[in-house]
Amino acid sequence: MRRGIFSAVCFSTLNTFLMSSIAIITMAISLGAVLGILLGQLKFRGVGLGIGGVLFAGIVVGHFAHYYMGFDVKSATGEVTAEGNILHYVQEFGLILFVYAIGIKVGPSFFSSLRGQGVKLIMWAVIIILGGCGIALTLFMCGIVPVDAMIGMYTGAITNTPALGAGSQMISDMANAFGQNGGTVPDGFSAAVVPSAYAMAYPFAVVSLLLVMVLLRIIFGIKVDKAGEDYAASKAAGKPSLSVMNVRVKNSDFFGKTIGDIPGVASGNVVCSRYKPEGGDLTVAQKSQVLSENDTVHLVGLSSDLSEAMKAIGSACKDCMTTHGSHITVRHLLVTNRGICGSKLGSLELEKRFNLSVSRVIRAGIQMIPNPEFILAYGDEINVIGTMDNVTAAGKIVGNSSVSYNRVGMMPVFIGIFLGILLGSIPIPVPGVPAPMKLGLAGGPLVMAILLARFGDTWTGNRIHWRLPPAAIATFNSLGITLFLTIVGISAGASGFWETLTEGPGLKWMAWATLISFIPIMVVGILMIKVSHINYLVACGAIAGSYTDPPALAYANGMYKDAEATSIGYATVYPFVMFLRILSPQIMVIICAAML
Repeated sequence: MRRGIFSAVCFSTLNTFLMSSIAIITMAISLGAVLGILLGQLKFRGVGLGIGGVLFAGIVVGHFAHYYMGFDVKSATGEVTAEGNILHYVQEFGLILFVYAIGIKVGPSFFSSLRGQGVKLIMWAVIIILGGCGIALTLFMCGIVPVDAMIGMYTGAITNTPALGAGSQMISDMANAFGQNGGTVPDGFSAAVVPSAYAMAYPFAVVSLLLVMVLLRIIFGIKVDKAGEDYAASKAAGKPSLSVMNVRVKNSDFFGKTIGDIPGVASGNVVCSRYKPEGGDLTVAQKSQVLSENDTVHLVGLSSDLSEAMKAIGSACKDCMTTHGSHITVRHLLVTNRGICGSKLGSLELEKRFNLSVSRVIRAGIQMIPNPEFILAYGDEINVIGTMDNVTAAGKIVGNSSVSYNRVGMMPVFIGIFLGILLGSIPIPVPGVPAPMKLGLAGGPLVMAILLARFGDTWTGNRIHWRLPPAAIATFNSLGITLFLTIVGISAGASGFWETLTEGPGLKWMAWATLISFIPIMVVGILMIKVSHINYLVACGAIAGSYTDPPALAYANGMYKDAEATSIGYATVYPFVMFLRILSPQIMVIICAAML
């Protein structure tokens, strides 16, 4: 009685002071996020919860907000309150931001990854799904848990909210089917039990995923930095890298000929960026420059093309051809002028107009020969050599504005989110299943972001550019996942998480759900690395993707300075897995109902 009076007074006083439930909700989210981030920074022997800490902090904040302040996300009759609706919206919007940023990041390299090990990753993800379903059905068949609790445990163990919705709907539809014409609804078909079991399973399923990633690292003695370097090397495999060579003119057949006559230069396979006459100063190379004996040229190209050019005109030398101390300089010009995006590099005539030598173009970290037919894209880097005045003048043509590059164009972001939600809302009917399949609010924006990052510029005639600067991707990632996890925790804490855990079947549900989540990914994780020789970081991303689990992905992304490997693994399996995860609980309900 005293607790109720005290809680009512506290809530009334605070509510009167703030005069807004929005303010209370925002404070709860902020407090949960701060405490969770601090908790995630705690480490034991180098291992910590990372972003997963905000989930547990959210549970604590939600529990005390409910216990002492009367904060509710559901009414006594089970209806969602206004506060619950607000929290749910912010939670889902955070998830949308997170997955959209992931899609934009991995989009340019996503399809090439499918041609490589993508099929293997999807195969292992399917095995993980089948393993989880098999364990859950076994628990039901052995009489350990009823159908409704099994579905809640399964969807929580795979940390998949859309699967929770599909499973709950299927339980409800099946109960209605049993109850038609005065029929009796069997025990175990209560839709209200499903989310409760989900809340018990979810937090510790996240821990299982993090634990598997740590155990795999220990079992195989993996060093994360080495795994990151191995991924970078495998990514570059099959992609020719550019080399440089200084060559002294010795072949008399080339005395009096021009730089443009050097094998490979005329065809565009080799670039001569610097020229130094015997006893003279270093200058910008021009194709019309006449060669003399003992002149030195600085060539850029593939090793095989450079060797051919060197054999034709003379011999390699170790002369220093640095621009330091000379009147010319080397600079990277950033393409930020949207007016030239989609144009050919040759159309800029940088060599002719500004007496510059273009030695290479860099896109997404990959260096390429600057062929005149090369189509420029926003964010490309053009490596040029020339005087500072000429480089500056050329920079005005291409843009070369880091401020513009780092400015986030919000219109493409919201267009992409809008289209992604439309895509996720498209129903995919499955024969015999009452509810249609959907990619949902997470899968739709992810798939759309991947498509827009890869093909969007072309589809819009280079009028809209969809890629985001790295700082924006990092911000959307962190903000989105923090909002999502904090609110999941607050909602669980305010919905009787502690009471179900200590006074109800919560501990049993949690224990069985941990088996569903842990065993399949542990076994498959070992097989992925041992049998398929999949890179550890990619495997961690695929494991997180097989559970469509943003917290696990956020943890995996934080293991190495470049999150591309884990993000690629996640995005490769996510769309296919999302479909199967939504379908699987519905099929499981049908199987269980047929056995009654």
